[in-house]
Amino acid sequence: MRRAARLLVAAFFYYSGLVKLSRWRMRRRGPRLLILNYHRASLGDIRRHMQYLNRHYRILHLEEALEELYAPQPPARKSSKQRTPVVITFDDGYHDNYTHAFQAAVELQVPITIFLIPSYIDSGDYFWWGEGERLVKQTQLDEFILDGQTYHLQQPESQKALAQSIDARLRIARSVAEREQFLTQVRHDLAIIAPNTCEEEVKDVNIPLSWGEVLKMQKSGFVSFGAHTMHHPVLACLSDPAEVRYEIATCRQVLQERLGKPIRTFAYPIGRTEHIGTEALKAVREAEYCWAVTTTKGIATPQSDPYRLERVLVDVRRHWLLIAAETSGIWSIFAPLWKPFINEKADI
Repeated sequence: MRRAARLLVAAFFYYSGLVKLSRWRMRRRGPRLLILNYHRASLGDIRRHMQYLNRHYRILHLEEALEELYAPQPPARKSSKQRTPVVITFDDGYHDNYTHAFQAAVELQVPITIFLIPSYIDSGDYFWWGEGERLVKQTQLDEFILDGQTYHLQQPESQKALAQSIDARLRIARSVAEREQFLTQVRHDLAIIAPNTCEEEVKDVNIPLSWGEVLKMQKSGFVSFGAHTMHHPVLACLSDPAEVRYEIATCRQVLQERLGKPIRTFAYPIGRTEHIGTEALKAVREAEYCWAVTTTKGIATPQSDPYRLERVLVDVRRHWLLIAAETSGIWSIFAPLWKPFINEKADI
């Protein structure tokens, strides 16, 4: 379905009253928690998203919302007028979470939760999952060979294919060291020259927050933080269970030391079932996190596994009418009708 058609459908849902009816239906079904999963905060209108959500939901920090969700429920049914709680989460800790999301959160007095990767904050490096595309754009080579496949880089289709191949290799790395070694080799073979100034980095959305920005956000009271591993590996691909435990447990320790507060929440990198693995589930419990979120689509209830909490993927580039339809649940009800025409890709 084309973007204009999607927006037209969302507008119909909203202005016909179906979104409002769907929100009411959600409230009537008992305790529910919408955990929204953002990544980047620029390239769209995060402020408008927050305005809509703040008008129709109760926006809470993640820990506060989960404590409420799992608290013993009184025998009396809650009033259907009580707005459904929602949590706005951002995975990875992109720099634009500070320049865009934090700015909007303060202005609108809205709490948000960000999952951090300490090693990237320390180094300031580009996130690995954007490197395939970035490196291919920067190379001056006309031809490149990877795994026996020749890519003709004067052709846009071949550039895209090479970027995807690099990304695929990075995802299945059996260790962080293997991943970084491959990245270093690719940068060398593509003859990438480091930028002379930081001006390019400031314009790039694929860079992390700094510790100074993190601490400033924490001090405001509008931003809370969770853990997202030390280096953002695909946990199910790691061959050594000890490295899985290190990525999960050490991340919590480092964040607690740097922020001076307990870290109780964790977000699995990429986050679908096939990316998590049994070792990671075990390690999260052993590290004494209270809750962990996935990227599996769904709404949390008191019956949800606290270590496999579902979220609703959203994109800041989407119009607020689409966000209204998706968060209310009405979009999912009619999704089978247009699923063959939609190809939605999640950020990492």
